[in-house]
Amino acid sequence: MRILVVEDDMQLADILAEALTNQQFIVDVANNGEIAWHSLQTLEYDLMILDVTLPKIDGLRLCRLLRESNLQHNANTPVLMLTARDASADKIFGLDAGADAYMIKPFDMGELMAQVRALIRRGGKSSTSMLSWGTLSLNISTYEVIYDGELLSLTPKEFQLLELLVSSGRRVLSRPGIIERLWSLDDPPSEEAVKSHIRSLRQKFRLIGAPDDLIETVHGLGYRLKQF
Repeated sequence: MRILVVEDDMQLADILAEALTNQQFIVDVANNGEIAWHSLQTLEYDLMILDVTLPKIDGLRLCRLLRESNLQHNANTPVLMLTARDASADKIFGLDAGADAYMIKPFDMGELMAQVRALIRRGGKSSTSMLSWGTLSLNISTYEVIYDGELLSLTPKEFQLLELLVSSGRRVLSRPGIIERLWSLDDPPSEEAVKSHIRSLRQKFRLIGAPDDLIETVHGLGYRLKQF
């Protein structure tokens, strides 16, 4: 899942990005509203964490732009608004602008993470903690992967890649498309990195008796899971 952090205090932005990344989220950071608006027009996000006081386009205006936009992929994206101002009127302005929740700085990181999980559930993009494909099952909450009764040990990125493949079913995923979905904008790898992760997944599945073509290569296009 992908989260956009819009915060001009780069120290706080880095802290948020690290905490969210540790929870297996893909995180993009924008330090002004203009960059954030461009990101929202380009990529799909499961949540935006938005500071009120921003250069270029402030948080209230950006939230209104989002809610009034025709961006089908992000128009209803949940927004968690952050501010150092704790007056009731400021909270009302934020909620009226389209924010789904409001937190006052400084905040407790555990509480913020709970808000993140609640807003993503409310957004409906993660209606279940379990994904399955044939005899393969993924627990999104515990990051456990079981194939035909055997537990696999995967790296965080391997888990994210497998989750994307399972949730996409028979839809072919290109290497550039995988990079866009699973890496942040400021740290995209080469396509060779995707190939390396695919090879590693195949090897781990092979060791527990899965067929070599469980993850199929559609030549010239990308990857998808084998039809059971």
